[in-house]
Amino acid sequence: MTEYTLDELGWRPAFLQSLDLDHDALDDVVRISAVHRDAYEAIGPDGPIRLRMMPIQTPVDERPTVGDWVLVDRALERPARVLPRLTLFARKAAGHDESQQLIAANVDVALIVTSCNDDFNTSRLERYLALVRDAGAFPVIVLTKADLSPDAEDFGVRARAIAGDCPVELLNARDPDEAKKLMVWMGRHQTLALLGSSGVGKTTLLNELTGKSEAVSGIREDDAKGRHTTRGRSMHRLTAGGWAIDLPGMRELGLTSAQEGMDTTFDDVTELAGQCRFSDCQHDQEPGCSVREAIDDGRLDEDRLQRFRKLEREIARNEASLAQRRAKDRNFSKLVRNSQTQRWNHRKQP
Repeated sequence: MTEYTLDELGWRPAFLQSLDLDHDALDDVVRISAVHRDAYEAIGPDGPIRLRMMPIQTPVDERPTVGDWVLVDRALERPARVLPRLTLFARKAAGHDESQQLIAANVDVALIVTSCNDDFNTSRLERYLALVRDAGAFPVIVLTKADLSPDAEDFGVRARAIAGDCPVELLNARDPDEAKKLMVWMGRHQTLALLGSSGVGKTTLLNELTGKSEAVSGIREDDAKGRHTTRGRSMHRLTAGGWAIDLPGMRELGLTSAQEGMDTTFDDVTELAGQCRFSDCQHDQEPGCSVREAIDDGRLDEDRLQRFRKLEREIARNEASLAQRRAKDRNFSKLVRNSQTQRWNHRKQP
């Protein structure tokens, strides 16, 4: 059984501020390493531990996700509470489910992985960049299969055009030396997450960085879309120290509350918008519109403005939907608590 100190697991002194050391024991602090449908796996100073799920009425943002630090209730064998997160990746749940899905927590560096083929999608890269930056993590765009593409550098140019200060790496994920050069972006005992679609090489990169041999699957040759390999969310030890969180492929990434990430990712658009004559300029036909002027003289791409607008509208819709869902969840939690109180009072009656 492998044991790690809290520091080796990625502990930060800031987490101590959320503990009452007169009542909370550091021995009861563990880090969530995997999330399943019916249980959590965690790692602490005493080794691995399996925990029961939190009560159904627990709000989504108070439930653990992979990478979270939690205080364990030993009697109930489940998390008592989640410690405040340094970073959090979350999205609107896929499909018509009006709820939030927590992706990963306490991530320092995010590798946004795509490949030099038809999987490359500018709009999706911008979404990932907004997500990572809004969470407060450091993004790195990784373009895999560079060895298989005659136009690899063209993909690099397209990625750098929207990356801003985000590094862009082109590599062959199956080459250990090329994969390991990504570790330059990692500090001691830090945590990285691998984000991207299925089939782009995330699991191959994970194998090279951890020394493991997780199963990988290729891509369909007709459309370059991958078959799902990673089914859950799990944390793995890196050979150079630190941790990697492997996440299932996500082709659908509904953003919520990502204004800071949007402002950074689309800083060219937002900077121009701030120069418009009218503060409520719609960048259409208004006089004195700096955005339209930049498009007309070639400083800004019309498509980038349209992607910015589309993403802003989507975020507004998702935030409204989630606000309604949170209100319903609060009412449900209140109903459950009242019902439990009534049952308890009934039992106390003679």
